[in-house]
Amino acid sequence: MHHFDRTAIGTLLLFTTALGAALSAHPVAAQEPSYQAELVFELHSQHNHAPGIVECPDGGLLVSWYRGSGERRADDVRVMGARLAPGATKWSAAEVWADTPHFPDCNTCLMIDGKQRLWLFWPLILANTWESCLTQYRVSSDYQHDSAPRWEWQGSIPLVPLNWDEKMLAGIESRLAETTNPSPREKAFAEMVKKQLQDKLSGRLGWQPRCKPTVLPSGRILLPLYTDTYSVSIMAISDDQGATWYASEPLVGYGNIQPAVLRRNDGSLVAYMRENGPLEKIRVCESADEGIHWGPVGTIDLPNPGSGLDAVRLANGHFALVYNDTTQGRNHLAVSISDDEGKTWKWTRHLERQPAGAYHYPAIIQGADGRIHCVYSFFQGQGDKEGKSMKHAAFNEAWVQAGD
Repeated sequence: MHHFDRTAIGTLLLFTTALGAALSAHPVAAQEPSYQAELVFELHSQHNHAPGIVECPDGGLLVSWYRGSGERRADDVRVMGARLAPGATKWSAAEVWADTPHFPDCNTCLMIDGKQRLWLFWPLILANTWESCLTQYRVSSDYQHDSAPRWEWQGSIPLVPLNWDEKMLAGIESRLAETTNPSPREKAFAEMVKKQLQDKLSGRLGWQPRCKPTVLPSGRILLPLYTDTYSVSIMAISDDQGATWYASEPLVGYGNIQPAVLRRNDGSLVAYMRENGPLEKIRVCESADEGIHWGPVGTIDLPNPGSGLDAVRLANGHFALVYNDTTQGRNHLAVSISDDEGKTWKWTRHLERQPAGAYHYPAIIQGADGRIHCVYSFFQGQGDKEGKSMKHAAFNEAWVQAGD
């Protein structure tokens, strides 16, 4: 049995009450807007694209991307990475993080797991088509230095999608039913899907990452994937800290790709996705069972020109979404914040708003100090400013709420 000093407890209660009264009388000052940005490396002549970002346990940042003479058709494409050490203002030199000889290595995303291991995910392109890719991963416990991580494990993530034919065929029927008079193009697409489904390989290859994994309170890891074969998405799921993976049902909207997954207070999940079809709006889908089964795919009232987005749930429960807020082009890149779990997006501010160039494929996280970090592909094509890089921006929520 524990014995407590009643006098000490009384003194503690009096102190706590007084402290609470003092804080109420003198509320903490509102956060001042804060923003800073820099290129991860100087503008480069090769194609540099599709970054990922994590904050390390020591407070440093790691960024990944791919570089080469093209994308899926260029066999020299490899995965690169760089580090911003704690307190530093300049990124380390770019290092090769993964390079499969004679094959392109493309879209990257990063995660640090509960054991403080770094995970790198990317697709290996087997036959120079997006439809032929297979997601790879590498794991490192030794990465908090300016040279490339020392990888201790590498593997592939082959998947058999859950309820694949059933969900895909139901999606086609729903799409045709929503159209009073389906066009010849719509009918041809439906027939293509039905025929393609007879080939098992078409549903087991082609899955690739873009946005970072989401780790649920249960420990489950959801790695969002998508396929350009059908323009649908899926979750690779691990319940054993990445030792094994299995597939969710597909998120079927025929145009919804590259999902970013956030968790609501009630435990439900929402996936925000790039629009790869004619709707010109961000796509959305929900799950009530931690990512295994997914409902119908809809839209939210934010534009999308067919470009990647990302999202993060902030420590205060607010949602932050970064996306190209246009219906054509990628020269505007915006951050929007919701304080009601995505019902409304009350604040928007632009990271980029330029007449030309492409500022796209963002990856967004929140650091331990509360700052929001966003890294994105930065393409310019004007005279001495021509080239491609990754741009990193660090800002707080007050900066977004202050508006343009």
